[in-house]
Amino acid sequence: MMNADHKLNWNQASLQLSQQGKTYVLITIIGVTGSTPRNSGSKMVVSHDGSYDTIGGGHLEHKAMKQAKQLLLENKDRQLIEHFQLGSQLGQCCGGNVSIMFECFSANTIHIAVFGAGHVGQALLPILAALPCHITWVDNRQSQFPENCHQYSNVTVLVSDEPASEVAAMPANTLYVVLTHNHQLDFDISHAILKRADFHYLGLIASETKWRRFQQRYKHREVAQSLVERINCPIGLEQVIGKLPMEVAVSIAGQIIESYQPLLPNELSSNGKIQSKNKGIAWQEIRDMIGQEKAQQPIQASIDQGVDK
Repeated sequence: MMNADHKLNWNQASLQLSQQGKTYVLITIIGVTGSTPRNSGSKMVVSHDGSYDTIGGGHLEHKAMKQAKQLLLENKDRQLIEHFQLGSQLGQCCGGNVSIMFECFSANTIHIAVFGAGHVGQALLPILAALPCHITWVDNRQSQFPENCHQYSNVTVLVSDEPASEVAAMPANTLYVVLTHNHQLDFDISHAILKRADFHYLGLIASETKWRRFQQRYKHREVAQSLVERINCPIGLEQVIGKLPMEVAVSIAGQIIESYQPLLPNELSSNGKIQSKNKGIAWQEIRDMIGQEKAQQPIQASIDQGVDK
């Protein structure tokens, strides 16, 4: 049964958890025979923080949640089908049979830190918020953040008097976008990122003149040239031209999407094409389950009709 603290249904919960990059398990009843608490197609979601919706309660839901919590601990994208006999196996009076599919969606490891809430930052955030990532949006000016900036469940808005100091709290492999209103602030933030040396992506908005000056300043700070060469400056895809905030934002978003692909749970095949590591449920398993369901039907029909065989 849904926890009292959660008012979301399974659909709303799965969307929110996905946007927040959290691990969750979608539980779906895919087949029933005889008397059961809920019909085929009923769903619920289980996360580390709680459960959302219900597949009927009782011992069946208890067992399903126990299985889901084990999948949460594994934190891998995978599917699993299990069959439950409600009477003989779970002791429920309805006595039917239920087949359940468990779909685990692993935690998202993509974290993007955007420094700057100016025109480009405001154009960029809605694009990034629609991607499978978590975003920390940093600026030292509260007034720069739009009123609707808190509508995105995967965006953390951070007002900081010292934005460069926030770099220390970011996870490893973060993708950084630096586009503040102040050149010195851009330098301080980018320098802090370079000192950590564990960034996956660093994009810096700058003119050619600004970029040349920054490179000289990095050199004077004894920043390794190999790290400086990893900075994407000018930021964004070369193929996307234009200086309007939305044009720049699209260019940056395209480069970020291209950059974070290696962080996704995929692997390259021998021919260089991306393939999913998870092969899903084998047809043999589905076929065996269908056969098991058919075998249960005449037995359950006899029980329901009170026929003693």
